[in-house]
Amino acid sequence: MRKIITASLVSLSLSAGFAHAQSAWTGGDDLPTNPLACDGTPATPVASAYDGGEPTNAPDRKGKTIKVVDVPKLVGIGYFNATSKGIADAAAELGNMEAKTDGSTKANIDDQITLLDNYITSGVDGILFAANDPVAIAPVLKKALAAGINVVGYDANSEPDARQWFVNQAEFNGIAKAMIDSLAAEAGKDASFAIVTSTFTTPNQARWIAEMAAYQASCYPDMKWLETVEAQEDNILSFNQANTLINKYGPELKGILGMTSVATPASADAVTQAGKCGQVAVVGLATPNAMKPYVEKDCVKSVVLWNPVDLGYAAAYVLRAAADGDLKAGATSVKAGKLGELKVINGSEILLGAPYVFTKENIGQFDF
Repeated sequence: MRKIITASLVSLSLSAGFAHAQSAWTGGDDLPTNPLACDGTPATPVASAYDGGEPTNAPDRKGKTIKVVDVPKLVGIGYFNATSKGIADAAAELGNMEAKTDGSTKANIDDQITLLDNYITSGVDGILFAANDPVAIAPVLKKALAAGINVVGYDANSEPDARQWFVNQAEFNGIAKAMIDSLAAEAGKDASFAIVTSTFTTPNQARWIAEMAAYQASCYPDMKWLETVEAQEDNILSFNQANTLINKYGPELKGILGMTSVATPASADAVTQAGKCGQVAVVGLATPNAMKPYVEKDCVKSVVLWNPVDLGYAAAYVLRAAADGDLKAGATSVKAGKLGELKVINGSEILLGAPYVFTKENIGQFDF
């Protein structure tokens, strides 16, 4: 998987830059990073050639009704319920797309591959996916492309040549800056913190963590990165992992960063039950509805995210544009219904927009 990228900084050199880091492993990947400026100066976009794949001998689908399957990391959680709603909303609005969501109740790459393979065999015109593993999922997605199926990713990417386009909810370095800045504002510029993620191989989370590492080392060198733990997108495991961190590090732990919509509310619950509100800051990626109880009680100050309904909606529009032949290699933007024109970045990615920080002042305005 290739992402945003100008500076060259691999995992060992990244970890060497963490103040007091305990080990070389952060849960991030070893790809180059591009940390944003500490003062918020916008990054200069770097043009790059299209690096996505192409369906082989795809039939003329322009304007015709197409059958699309959405296979997210897992089903049954608020976040992917929201992306599924966005896909359904777009399909209804377009009028020429039949879309369904199907997936495992666990974030399991083998289950995801099996589902995709079955849909390739049974026959669909388009596939939307959020990858559990960028490398492991690539062969089955390439099989779909070879069968003439349009393939678009969202939320969590595959290797670029295994799909046509990827709808990126926010640039990885932008998420990283929002997360670390929020932690610094709440827990201090020298805070000791830990991370609860799903798995070390989940592509978007690994990329966020790598960018967070680079940004923290540059802008908050006195912060202490204690540990990164896996929780498998599982509520009970996420709670237990956060509780273990609280007990393991005691008063040294000043913050927990949740990298998933499951880990963040579970970590907030663990902090609440431990009586550590105000002592351990919880900053993370989560849906507003899951976090409202903790935000309203002032146990959580900042929730970083984007609108996952819009993410699914945009992915459906991108797939429709690709199937119609309106979105081709070299494009600089794509029309996405009510979202307007979305930018093409990094060759084959469509950018939804900047991350949004939910607080007590604005979280009540959202319902997802």
